[in-house]
Amino acid sequence: MQQIEMLKSKIHRVRVTDANLEYVGSITIDEDLMDAANIIEFEKVQVVNNNNGERLETYVIKGERGTGIICLNGAAARKVQKGDILIIVSYIQIDLEAARLFKPAIIFPDQHNRLPD
Repeated sequence: MQQIEMLKSKIHRVRVTDANLEYVGSITIDEDLMDAANIIEFEKVQVVNNNNGERLETYVIKGERGTGIICLNGAAARKVQKGDILIIVSYIQIDLEAARLFKPAIIFPDQHNRLPD
């Protein structure tokens, strides 16, 4: 079977709430956003910074539900500043035929990193 890599999840235009250089590493994401985007803890994600063009890969850790937290940790904290706008994406390896029917989870949080009602 032929496999392809395609978009699985996208959190479009969230705002960085914190950057913690002293943490071991990763990105902390509000668990509400994780659920809505079908992203699980420790999943690999690509982070794209709209403010400076930086791109990086890391893994996700759960942030407190309902807080809107988006925090880059460890070395990744050097790639962002509080207030920067990010796009967070994950990809899936999937059979070509299944991919034709697959629909990624794409969410558009508001300016406070909350889901619209």
